[in-house]
Parts: sequence; C-alpha cells; structure tokens
Amino acid sequence: VEEAPSTSSSSKVGPNAPPPGPLRRLFPKFPWHELPNYLTYARCISIPIFLGLSYFPVIMPNRAPVLSLLFAIASITDWFDGFLARRWDVTSPFGAFLDPVADKLMVSTALIVLAGRYGGIVAIPAAIIMAREVGVSALREWMAQRGARDSVKVGMQGKIKAALTMVSITLMLLVPEGVGLESVSWTKHLGILGVGGAGSVVEGVVNDGLAWMLGPSLLMLFASAFVTVTSGSVYFRAAAPVLLGKE
Repeated sequence: VEEAPSTSSSSKVGPNAPPPGPLRRLFPKFPWHELPNYLTYARCISIPIFLGLSYFPVIMPNRAPVLSLLFAIASITDWFDGFLARRWDVTSPFGAFLDPVADKLMVSTALIVLAGRYGGIVAIPAAIIMAREVGVSALREWMAQRGARDSVKVGMQGKIKAALTMVSITLMLLVPEGVGLESVSWTKHLGILGVGGAGSVVEGVVNDGLAWMLGPSLLMLFASAFVTVTSGSVYFRAAAPVLLGKE
C-alpha cells in the first residue's frame, strides 16, 4: 500500500534538515519552514514601532530600556532567522531579499535617532556605516548581474562590523534621556563634536544608573565605523578586476 504524503510542516523543510526536535514534534502543524520569514517580517514591523516610541509619548520614563530591548530582540532575530534557514535547509527568494534589507533599515533607523540626540559624534560614524552599506549593496547587485556575486559574499570582517554596530547601538539606547556628552570626559577634546544630548535626566527614569554606558558605546561605534571601512575595502578590492574590466 502506498504511504499517503505527510501533511506535517516538518516534511516541507529541506532534505538536509535534521530530524524534528521536541517543539516540531509537539506542534507538527505549525509551518516551521516559514518561521525564518516570520522573524524577518517581525523585524520589519518593529521598525515603525521603534521610531514611534523614540518620540511618543513625549514623557516616557522607561523609554531607554524599552528601545534598547526592542532593538536587541530585532538584532537577535537577524541572527536567528539565518540560523534556522540554514539548519532546516529552507530558503525563499523573497526571504533572501528581505532579510538584509530589514537588517539595514533597523540599524539605519536607530543610528538616525541617536544622531539626532547626540549630534555629529554619532552622525559621522553613522554616515560612514550607511554609506558603506549602500555602496556594498550596489556592488553585490552589480557583481551578481555578471555572475560573480560569490567574490563579494559576506566575510568575517562584515560579521564583526555587524556585531559591533548592533551591540554599540543597544548599549547607547540604554543611556537615560537627558544624559549629554558632557558626562563623557574625553568628549571635551572634540570641540563642537563633543556637544549634544545636554539636559537633565528625566525624573523617574528606570535606568538612571546606566549613564556610564554612553562613553563605551561611543567607542564601540567608532570601532564599528573603522571595521566598516576596512571590510568595505575588502569587497571592493575583490571586485576590482571586474570593475576595471580585467576579467
């Protein structure tokens, strides 16, 4: 007797996927093969929520930890959806397109919000990071049209840059409202770049003891901008023979 085809969602994962674990066995009807895409969709939805909570309501004592937690969760899903897609051997053209877009949009939104709060000291590394993302994305698209996308695939430096950027933003978002750059001793040597975010800590804030994170998070953002430049140069050097018409 021929066995009827399985209706379980586990049968829709790729051929190289491991056997179902406890959760997949407990909920066999859940579309587990779509979970990586669902996480990407959730990250996209979190962007307008993050932006709205950055400014409204005007008085929000726990704004900093809420924004930091929201960004941290979005950052974790950026790693987790890729991990699940590889583990379960499931990919989709739309998911492959949307995943890096959602990542870049979330990071760019957070950097713009923080640049508006602290001024040039954040705006300059933010501009470097976003300019690199636009340039490398355009380079990958151009190389893909010539069948050479593998020569500019994500490398270790790119992963380090992404991790540094996400951790620095998460920590900077934890800094209470009203904490200015004057609380960081070395910023006084930066002239106009060392002025921003001035004011008093909003009364009743949840994390008023975390103001010290501003200095370390700024240094991590500078390190991220440096790795951004070095990793971007690696991609352009790899693509140079094609760009110059030597291949």
